[in-house]
Amino acid sequence: MLTERVDFQGPHGKLSAKLDMPDGAPRAYGVFAHCFTCSKDVLAANRICHGLAERGVAMLRFDFAGLGASAGDFADTNFSSNVGDLVAAADFLRAHFEAPRLLVGHSMGGTAVLAAAHRVPESRAVVTIASPSDPHYVVDKLLSEHLETLARLGEARVKLAGRDFQIRQQFVEDATRHQLADRIADLGRALMVMHAPQDDTVDIANAGRIFELARYPKSFVSLDGMDHLVTGREDAAQVAALIAAWSARHIAS
Repeated sequence: MLTERVDFQGPHGKLSAKLDMPDGAPRAYGVFAHCFTCSKDVLAANRICHGLAERGVAMLRFDFAGLGASAGDFADTNFSSNVGDLVAAADFLRAHFEAPRLLVGHSMGGTAVLAAAHRVPESRAVVTIASPSDPHYVVDKLLSEHLETLARLGEARVKLAGRDFQIRQQFVEDATRHQLADRIADLGRALMVMHAPQDDTVDIANAGRIFELARYPKSFVSLDGMDHLVTGREDAAQVAALIAAWSARHIAS
């Protein structure tokens, strides 16, 4: 397996990425979208993409604008910009390698994948891992105590995963505008929903909602014993193996 550093242009400037390639010719290409305020190098992204590359699927993982090594100010970004970054990643693969047939998203990245899939016409399989069924879940779960400040001042300093981030009211308003129920119902791609019953960051009811809304072909995988960030090395390897086995028939040429 070989990992190549690449950059491509996104709506907010240059986006930093890594392309994990199998030793032989890839049987397909995919895009991985990381969790909220994370990066392409978070353990889950790194290990799951490596696991898929080892099984023949080349995976592009990238930093959303304003995070990791990508350009942009995080305070200017929102769910819509995340979706735009995802589409830009798919455009990059299409232009330089091959359009992605597999879209994988972790946590909020999975929610963005659900919203972006229709803009990647070549995509055939979508996977969500511990993902909210709606982007407003992040507002309700992580920003609830700051909503008054955001409405009054237009912005607030918020501690997320031990780090401080500047959040603006536009983030809240943008999240509110997205209603994904119809998008999920009309996904038009095979869907695998993966979630741990013990997840204390994103309740598993979100996975149930996604699965209920989606049409067949769809699969639900309970990630028993795993945490929200899939930090266990063996856990990430298992997730990669499950995705590779399930997606094989859907992404085959």
